[in-house]
Amino acid sequence: MLQVKVRDDTKRGARFMATICLYQDTRHEEPLHWIRKMLKIGYISRRSDGMSELRINGFEQVRKILTDLKPYIRFKAKQTSMLIKACRMLESRRMSELSDIELRALVTLVFAIKQENYKSKSSLTEDVLHKRLGLTP
Repeated sequence: MLQVKVRDDTKRGARFMATICLYQDTRHEEPLHWIRKMLKIGYISRRSDGMSELRINGFEQVRKILTDLKPYIRFKAKQTSMLIKACRMLESRRMSELSDIELRALVTLVFAIKQENYKSKSSLTEDVLHKRLGLTP
């Protein structure tokens, strides 16, 4: 997923975050530990709803893993391609160094990925995010 986190301590008031998140019923979480061991990255947490999740954060790490796995991904192929593209844009520069055009492209990717995933309860819209990032005319 590609998220936007509100941050008062940044110039734009927000930051992007790339995450690979794998979920499994806690009773059967051993494969998550195996994946973490093989990739040598990420952390596993147990949620209160009986699910465990493996999370891997970071633009470079997410891009590398998804690029390696891309030939084998079937159900999240669109999201994979979009997230790799976003990570390439974000891993080499600070958000403050991105142009307004690049930031608009990233906002488009956030919502395109979101559209391909299960619907969330988030009320954040593209217009609100554009305003938060100072991208309004």
